[in-house]
Amino acid sequence: MTKRIASLSAWIGALCALCLSGVCLAQTIQTAAPYAILVDYETGTVLFEKSSDSLMEPASTAKIMTAELVFRELAAGRIKLDDTFPISENAWRKGGGVAGGSSMFALVNSRVTVDDLLRGLIIDSGNDAAIALAEGVAGTEDAFATLMTRRADELGMTKSTFANPWGKSDPDQRVTARDMAHLAEYVIRQYPQYYHYFGEKDFTWNKIHQMNRNPLLTMELGADGLKTGDIKESGFGLVGSAVQNGQRLILVLNGLKSANERAEEARRLLNWGFRSFERKTLFAESDIIGTAKVFGGASGEVGLVANKPIIMLMPRASGEKLTGKITYNGPLIAPVEQGAEVGTLRLYRGGAVVQETPLVTAAAVTTGTLTQRSLDAALELGLDLFRQLVQKSK
Repeated sequence: MTKRIASLSAWIGALCALCLSGVCLAQTIQTAAPYAILVDYETGTVLFEKSSDSLMEPASTAKIMTAELVFRELAAGRIKLDDTFPISENAWRKGGGVAGGSSMFALVNSRVTVDDLLRGLIIDSGNDAAIALAEGVAGTEDAFATLMTRRADELGMTKSTFANPWGKSDPDQRVTARDMAHLAEYVIRQYPQYYHYFGEKDFTWNKIHQMNRNPLLTMELGADGLKTGDIKESGFGLVGSAVQNGQRLILVLNGLKSANERAEEARRLLNWGFRSFERKTLFAESDIIGTAKVFGGASGEVGLVANKPIIMLMPRASGEKLTGKITYNGPLIAPVEQGAEVGTLRLYRGGAVVQETPLVTAAAVTTGTLTQRSLDAALELGLDLFRQLVQKSK
């Protein structure tokens, strides 16, 4: 089985129509942030990116992954919001007010509900809350960090690793802007019952009132979350989301020089994203986008479709072209079921992937006759020999 590029005749036709109409994707804005990505939530279209696959320190934005693991435990019923976790001496000494970092100022040896710890984690960016939640869920910080990395891999954050639940600098704690945007999208989609914590503007604990550190929440941008972070090693960063006129954008920035620069760059990119693009339907749900070869089937190929319309956000005026590629491991082996997920459509701006969509088979393909299977086997053997010869000649 080898990775193949499927027929793209229908796709190329659609591309030409789009380019002729003058609506093709191009980046027309820059940012001072060393790392950035701006993504449309509904379609997954990448509107802007800069070093989005390069590793960076997450600082306190790592607490989004901490929150996701806690949300998962809550959703599964393994813990409840009114359960209480202890504030250990470890949590107090490393994450409390005495440590000098961000804290919810929970008292050592007290017990705090999961509900309040989540507010301390997200609104106050409390390191003590992060450690207490980690210890309450997994027993130790290290055990929880192992769960964080494992969960990141499960969610497709393939480049990200975690070493602690609160964002302390560590050579083993690295993420990418693309991975963090994916995490934000997942949290928003999967946990609507808990996402409100990220949008709450203030929290008082132990008679100490603190405002949410996310500057987007006060900008009249429609922002409703998620989290900021800043340590010496990372610079000032943010994972944020905002909604205007039913459209949600997710923004990740990192490596900026100050809180003010972070806030202004975030505002500028979000405003640009909301005003500069329009939705275009490239393919309806039933459209055949390409074909995949089938080995040993009554038919030698099968159409590929998406389970939903393929919609892109396109700039209102641009001259840069999009390209598309369908890949699958093939040939497919008959019998093939209808609706089997077998490939991926990737849309590119230059060399950058701006959208990925799973593709499924449009119809079933039954096993062919003995003669058909024999011909397919001979053809595939010949192709394998040819590939081996080409490989040896390189």
